[in-house]
Amino acid sequence: MEEIQHKYVTVNDGLKLHAVEIGSGPSVVLFCHGFPEIWYTWRHQMVAMAKAGYRAISFDYRGYGLSDQPPEPEKATFLDLISDILALVFIVGKDFGASVANLFAVLHKKRVSAVVTLGLPFIRPAPTSQLSLLPEGYYVRRWMEPGRAEADFGRFDAKTVVRNIYILFSRNEMPLAKENEEIMDLVKPSTPLPPWITEEELAIYGALYEKSGFRTALKVTYRSFGETPNIKDPKIEVPALLIMGEEDSVFRHPGMEDYIRSGEVEAVVPNLEVKYIPEGSHFVQEQFPDLVNELLLSFISSHEGSEE
Repeated sequence: MEEIQHKYVTVNDGLKLHAVEIGSGPSVVLFCHGFPEIWYTWRHQMVAMAKAGYRAISFDYRGYGLSDQPPEPEKATFLDLISDILALVFIVGKDFGASVANLFAVLHKKRVSAVVTLGLPFIRPAPTSQLSLLPEGYYVRRWMEPGRAEADFGRFDAKTVVRNIYILFSRNEMPLAKENEEIMDLVKPSTPLPPWITEEELAIYGALYEKSGFRTALKVTYRSFGETPNIKDPKIEVPALLIMGEEDSVFRHPGMEDYIRSGEVEAVVPNLEVKYIPEGSHFVQEQFPDLVNELLLSFISSHEGSEE
């Protein structure tokens, strides 16, 4: 089996992105990571895709891991990420990477054969004012506030920050801090890692975030709501697969579980299949890699050539 290859790709504005790939098949499967992840979160799926005859590619977003920082991280947007990945592909995204994949499929539908998302369905953009209806201690509201997460994370090394987030989001409840508490305080130092990720694997995430920091990552995740283009009646028209862990904390977002299970999501993703993984957390691609690989391969192989 060939090894994963690392390279740097220069994009339109001169930034160099760290990209990794494996396989040499004619069909490309592009993987978009979430937060606090990095290309490495897709290691199990990339190898499986390559073994099945696909060319699997992932990368560190600009400002993440080994990729260059944008000159002004505070001005980075989701559209910057979209412009970095133009290609004719099957696209796979998780967490906020699902938002990247879905927006790409909306803006460049003729370049996408199919789209797979994990942990987050396609949702039409809503006014950011709606977020004020969430509790003040809700992690999204805390991390939207410029400087707050930086101060919270800054008390720890990068590996500890990633460790704490993995622990928090492997649970089936949303992180909610008290008035005089920060999100990182919700995890005790003695709390063990989930059994499906090792200290050695976590150290790889930590090393990459030590290099990049969290400045851009916080901007183009939690502080970019409402910055997506104003598209009338956006829909995902290509074949789509949504993979959700039954214990994913995303289901605890107000209205989210009903939106998915009732089929309401199909109004904006008419060609959608939904697969649920019992006991699956927000990190199903690492928790149950063989099952996720099986779902990916089955879906992608059934839609090869659908762009023609």
